[in-house]
Amino acid sequence: MGRSGGRPAATDDTGARAAAIAARGSGAPPSCSRAADLLLDGVAALLADGYETGVPALRGALEPLAHEELGTREATMSWLLLVPVALEAFIHYGWDLHAWDTLSSRAVRLARDIGALGALPPALIYAAGVHIHRGDFAEAARMIDEADALAAATGHAPHTYATLVLAAWRGEADVAAGIIEEARPRADEQGEVSLLGAMGYIQGVLFNGLARYEDALKAARTGIEHDGFDFTGLSLVEHVEAATRCGELAEARASLARLVELTRAADSGWARGAGARSRALLADGDEADRLYRTAIQEFGRGTVTVEVARTHLLDGEWLRRGNRRSMARDHLRTAHEMFDGMRAHAFAERARRELLATGEQVRAREDQPASALTPQESQVATLAADGMTNARIGAELFISPHTVEWHLRKVYTKLGINSRRALPGALGSTLATHTRDETTVRAG
Repeated sequence: MGRSGGRPAATDDTGARAAAIAARGSGAPPSCSRAADLLLDGVAALLADGYETGVPALRGALEPLAHEELGTREATMSWLLLVPVALEAFIHYGWDLHAWDTLSSRAVRLARDIGALGALPPALIYAAGVHIHRGDFAEAARMIDEADALAAATGHAPHTYATLVLAAWRGEADVAAGIIEEARPRADEQGEVSLLGAMGYIQGVLFNGLARYEDALKAARTGIEHDGFDFTGLSLVEHVEAATRCGELAEARASLARLVELTRAADSGWARGAGARSRALLADGDEADRLYRTAIQEFGRGTVTVEVARTHLLDGEWLRRGNRRSMARDHLRTAHEMFDGMRAHAFAERARRELLATGEQVRAREDQPASALTPQESQVATLAADGMTNARIGAELFISPHTVEWHLRKVYTKLGINSRRALPGALGSTLATHTRDETTVRAG
């Protein structure tokens, strides 16, 4: 998830590279901001020298951007105007959700502190993107609503792009279709190539979630062909999945090769997870097993929770098709519980159908009180209450430590506690209440 509203027309790649080389060779003196200088040097290196040089240079700007002292309102406003450039670079070239979170959270805080009503909505939209990728759709929706309310109050357009991203991950095809129907004619008319690329990526997510793979393939192709810079990598991820499902293996391999090139310099869990999972979709046997496990671990390292869940789903689907039903159930159950908890309806339904195909009955959400722990949450909570570390719990349940932590956060919320030290007492109270309720039902 990148820019907050309408996206400018993409700059020609050759022209942008020439401009970057010219700017770097202009001999302009340093500014009063070390963070700004390092960021612009990193962006120039990305455009002029490529990813291998540009991404490490970009990473050198993160610490100053996150911590540089901003002593005046003018300095803060300058930082707020600069940070979208940094965010776009760290998201689409660095594949760095930690940097995205760090910079967008600081942008929200600074905009609130100085009352910068024009800068706050974009900052909220970027921060909402972090919550989407970490599976907290409710908080993302709250931030998008706040951003739209502020935009309306200041006479700006609502942030339809952000709403579209959230709708895609939720599997809300009707909502997404309405937004796209309104936006696409404008993008075509005004030549907004990057907007077409963004919509291709987003529809790729939507249609892959809905298991409409032919539509996902067409959308992801659009995302790749009509993008300026930003969304190519994310569109390639969607394209590999859709192409393998449609039997277009040559296309999938070509996109995988491009994805590997785009992510090679990005030493992040997100980038490595995307590469490993995309290779797994084209692999067989032990190699596919290893790559799916690697992808789950790497996405967990990058805290990209939605992709952890998707990888469990893809791994489970692959195992079921290989008649390894017991192992498939573990992954599919994890995927279903994670997506169901996020309210990612299409992906959750896809996991539910796969679980049914293994012979497992899946309880509908309406049959389950909001406060009840799911079976996997109960397992995780019990093992954590016994003193196991997240790593040991993950090994026991065949899930990543990050997924364990994700389940524990949901357990804490449901039980009304804030640490694992409180788990034994809270679980004991829950068990006692459940036992009394069961006794009452039987007596009645």
